[in-house]
Amino acid sequence: MVNVTYDASGDLLWSNDSGSGVFNLGDIAWTLASTALVWIMIPGVGFFYSGLLRRKNALSMIYLSMMCVAMVSFQWFFWGYSLAFSDTGSRYIGDLRYFALRNVLEQPSIGSPRVPAIVFCVFQLMFAAITPMIAVGAVAERSRLGPLLVFVFVWSTIVYDPIACWTWNSNGWSFVLGGLDFAGGTPVHISSGTAALAISLYLGRRRGYGTERLAYKPHNTTYVVLGTVFLWFGWFGFNGGSALSANLRGAMACVVTNLAASVGGLTWMLWDWRLERKWSVVGFCSGAIAGLVAITPGSGYVGPPAAVLFGFMAGTVCNFATQLKFIFKYDDTLDIFASHAIGGVVGNILTGLFAQASVAGTDGITVIPGGWLDHHWKQLGIQLADSVSGMSYSFVMT
Repeated sequence: MVNVTYDASGDLLWSNDSGSGVFNLGDIAWTLASTALVWIMIPGVGFFYSGLLRRKNALSMIYLSMMCVAMVSFQWFFWGYSLAFSDTGSRYIGDLRYFALRNVLEQPSIGSPRVPAIVFCVFQLMFAAITPMIAVGAVAERSRLGPLLVFVFVWSTIVYDPIACWTWNSNGWSFVLGGLDFAGGTPVHISSGTAALAISLYLGRRRGYGTERLAYKPHNTTYVVLGTVFLWFGWFGFNGGSALSANLRGAMACVVTNLAASVGGLTWMLWDWRLERKWSVVGFCSGAIAGLVAITPGSGYVGPPAAVLFGFMAGTVCNFATQLKFIFKYDDTLDIFASHAIGGVVGNILTGLFAQASVAGTDGITVIPGGWLDHHWKQLGIQLADSVSGMSYSFVMT
């Protein structure tokens, strides 16, 4: 039985048979608001994908976005949260201590002592829900929608949950090794982007691949822009909310997120102008998302000057990575591997180079040795190990 009271400043005081503690209501409010921001990103992915496809396939992507929210919400309640964040789990995956969210309420969360477990649980649910949605965009124009319900449940269990565990759980091997991934470079973007590549290879190329039949333009550019707006807007909660507190570190995460997206969009658009001599709104939107992907792992560790480089490198590398499907003859309809997997690797590497202990410490709690800027040379190797592990595991298991 939990007892809840409030002190003179309005902070929440809780106690039960095993202990007591205090939570700041501002931290809880910001984390819950960030939960809602990340939720809006999921239909944002659906609208973005929908706009890029032909009209006859457009609705399927919006349907899939809502289906992923519903299916992963049940999976997270059933055992997903426990497999990812039980504090008695192994270095690779959790146990069933919190099966069906048993005893997940007032205790300090494994993510941060500043918010209760139930708040951390619902915030992390949104990350778990958006990840398979990014991946299943690879089925566009060549798969039945019904079996994807089963695929999303199973994939979340055997791919996302273990990677989230080893990245963010304090028992996880990457966490213990010192890997820096503030908001999901490996669990969200590398895992989903690599899964999209595996799906593309497994399903094979669409009928008419390489012919004029598939040389179509996006059917609704407005949907592409609308999806980008939802994603950019939600990413303030995705990265800023990962501070799990209304503090300077969260504010810095919001600043570098917006900056990387802006530079990434401009960079991609300029590369496209070099080839086509016209300004492309789809190119800008693609670059903005690449910049958002890249800054995700480093958003709580780097400052604004580094964010400019994150955006530029993401807009450049991911733009050129879209040509890989022509070189290796696979049919990644929506360039998910190029934008998310490659973008996530770029972000992880740059985090190893530019992470700063001074930025991470703006929350008053976090202590890290930093990256190359702080003369911590082995951080790059740790980031590479985490990236390669996440990419390999996701590809094989998918």
